[in-house]
Amino acid sequence: MTEQNAVEAASRRLALALEALAAAVERRREAAKGETNLTAQLHALGTDRARLASELDVATARVKSLQSVDREVGERLDHLIATIRSLLAADEPG
Repeated sequence: MTEQNAVEAASRRLALALEALAAAVERRREAAKGETNLTAQLHALGTDRARLASELDVATARVKSLQSVDREVGERLDHLIATIRSLLAADEPG
């Protein structure tokens, strides 16, 4: 192999190595962008989860309040029905 051929072969190998390096750098850059996107998505999901948990807490408190009011109204209706029945029974000729 002549010196010229050896230089050309080495030059080709260097060019191929540089192309491979550039491709590896690009893949790493794309992977880093993907990691950044995943991190942003994970943060957004965490924010949504916190908001939904807060909304659930509010809704749960509202349900408990409504259940309490429902019990109280039921008790009052039962008392009212009993009172009406006793008044009706007192008015019946006996």
